[in-house]
Amino acid sequence: MRKIAETASVLYGQGGGCFEVRINGMAEMIEVRDLSKTFETDDGKVEALQHITLSIQAGDIYGIIGMSGAGKSTLVRCLNFLERPTSGTVEIEGKDLGAMTEAQLRATRREISMIFQHFNLLMQKNVIDNICFPLVIGGMKKKDAKRRAQELLEIVELSDKALAYPSQLSGGQKQRVAIARALAANPKILLCDEATSALDPRTTQSILQLLKEINQKYGITIVIITHEMSVVREICSHVAIIGDGHLVEQGRVSDIFAHPKTAEAKELILKGSGTDRRTLENQQREMMKGKCCIRIVFSVNSSFEPVIANMVLKFGQPINILRADTKNVEGIARGEMILSLPDDLKIQTQMKAYLAERGLAVEEVNGYVDE
Repeated sequence: MRKIAETASVLYGQGGGCFEVRINGMAEMIEVRDLSKTFETDDGKVEALQHITLSIQAGDIYGIIGMSGAGKSTLVRCLNFLERPTSGTVEIEGKDLGAMTEAQLRATRREISMIFQHFNLLMQKNVIDNICFPLVIGGMKKKDAKRRAQELLEIVELSDKALAYPSQLSGGQKQRVAIARALAANPKILLCDEATSALDPRTTQSILQLLKEINQKYGITIVIITHEMSVVREICSHVAIIGDGHLVEQGRVSDIFAHPKTAEAKELILKGSGTDRRTLENQQREMMKGKCCIRIVFSVNSSFEPVIANMVLKFGQPINILRADTKNVEGIARGEMILSLPDDLKIQTQMKAYLAERGLAVEEVNGYVDE
């Protein structure tokens, strides 16, 4: 039975420029059921997506992650029917996009904005005109559109760049303009397709913080498409992992970070789409071959206990710490380690049990380093 949302609206701004703040309960904003997408090519059929089913709740920041070619960008284009699924359904607030007329679909798309990796700004227009452009095309008077654009520039902290041209902006500033333009129509949903992939880490952090603030202040549902687990950990509450066109795992980010079940999830978490792999020195990788290696994730409570030191004292056996790190997951610092355990099988079993009893997530990682 569909959960019913309680909705409240508050208007901000003056004149024609207002923001509607939506406070939603647990209702689904986006519902995807058994979605498949097949492309016809000269070389035959390509099954880009197969039987995808997921729910995104109103007001959520939801991540869709996968390696290049997994199908995640095709999926995001199916969410607003820029790509029509070959089969299956997409519902926005309970309304089936596939059953809509073209006019109804255009009206629904006005409530779904997108931002992209390469910003898609009009290079011959200045910043304020870039933001005004979709408003004027949509029928708003130019005077009201400029007032609205100025309000949006204040939100993205670029009021002093109103008359600048895209060529005069940094990558982060261009993305802020793109976000302001996406917000112009007061959307319910913001789709971000690799929106930070072209940015350096520091700029990425500032854009993610801006998106988080927009979500919290205005209640806009945000869907983040990315191949970077660091982006998902930083901003998303839930995630769907796409592998070879299939939905292989989904759930809360904190749960999947602590207990990844599939090979794709473990690959993304352990190797970070290539970044973490480089941090494993060749010597360490050689040391891990043929050894019992485990990844442990500390809970909030277990972080205050010297678990590893106590375990070494208890069993009288040395432990090799191959990697240790702390990552921000849903706004909480979560420690993780990769350990090489003694060769004795009985001791290995006892140590794993000891760690689990103290609230640590424990998983073997041998298969993801023994290559």
